[in-house]
Amino acid sequence: MTQASTSPTRVIGLISGTSVDGIDAALVEITGTDLDLKVELLAGETYPYPKDLRERILSVCAGEAISVPELAQIDDAIALAFAQAAQNIQIGHQPATLIGSHGQTVYHRPPSEQGLGIGNWGLGKIFPNTKSLGYTLQLGRGALIAHLTGMTTVSNFRVADIALGGHGAPLVPRVDAFLLSHPQEARCIQNIGGIGNVAYIPPHHDHWLTQMCGWDTGPGNSLLDLAVTHLTNGEQTYDESGNWAATGTPCHPLVETWLRQEYFHLPPPKSTGRELFGVDYLHQCLQDAEPYQLTSADILATLTELTAKSIVHSYQTFLPKMPERVFLCGGGSKNLYLKQRLQSLLGTIPVLTTDDAGLSADFKEAIAFAVLAYWRQLGIPGNLPAVTGAPREVLLGEVN
Repeated sequence: MTQASTSPTRVIGLISGTSVDGIDAALVEITGTDLDLKVELLAGETYPYPKDLRERILSVCAGEAISVPELAQIDDAIALAFAQAAQNIQIGHQPATLIGSHGQTVYHRPPSEQGLGIGNWGLGKIFPNTKSLGYTLQLGRGALIAHLTGMTTVSNFRVADIALGGHGAPLVPRVDAFLLSHPQEARCIQNIGGIGNVAYIPPHHDHWLTQMCGWDTGPGNSLLDLAVTHLTNGEQTYDESGNWAATGTPCHPLVETWLRQEYFHLPPPKSTGRELFGVDYLHQCLQDAEPYQLTSADILATLTELTAKSIVHSYQTFLPKMPERVFLCGGGSKNLYLKQRLQSLLGTIPVLTTDDAGLSADFKEAIAFAVLAYWRQLGIPGNLPAVTGAPREVLLGEVN
């Protein structure tokens, strides 16, 4: 393993999540390696996509057919937007020397018995151990970002884990472990982006990393944002602070019906995305709701309840024990109604945000990919096999 410099390394982390609401950029200074890892956030900002580009990304995520030349055009446009975000976040600061860019996920297929999807081509007979491999695609190519910014750029973080048979997700739990663990307290770090994911961190002791677990819990903001867009004919794209949903009443029989969805009962490791909890799923939810004659506010309250109950159900079903505290991050941490519902369902377990633990809830994911790029440069693995299902640790990211 390469030793870290005693002087801070300035790194930019970039990510646009499944909500596609913009590029989160974090400029950080990092010292240490893992157990002595220290990160200082110097600047954080979200840069919205141009409206037309966001709409095109969302249509691709929804499975709309696209030509290869247009896919290349979108790939380039996303890389340009990420490069501009990297330049803007440095204004007024000493320049960074490294970028960690997650890119924009437009397709994610978890490992399954269908695996490579190569049908009857016979290739599976040549490499039978590839039967269950997943696939993931993040646009915004790192080589172009590196060229435009003149900085070393690490990107395509998920593919190495997936090539080993892992899910390539969630990737942030290893970073959470070294930045948010506690010597006596078991914690859940719950990210609520378009999709929710959890990292369970046991008390910090010998072999604690092997006792960690994590998975995608299901929908986060994805269904809520899609519903708001649908209910307002595109005039709004999200429910600020959950204020609209808070005026409604959840339909609990509907929530219980939706919780029977197979994904919620699959044991970890597991991952998901808009391929499951997207437009088609929302339309099915709206169809299911018709007999109940719900108001728009009731629909949002019911979808919020699904997000909250799916998170708590996954804790109760799959965790080795319930945590002492839950720390929220991501855009959903600002949804006060969702936070209130989680607190009610979790009872005496405090529901906080990672701000309360000293790590920005808004930019934690961007910070994490800055750390993963830093680790890649040092030769430190970035995945946790207990979380992703990969058979071993591996270096994450391609360097340009």
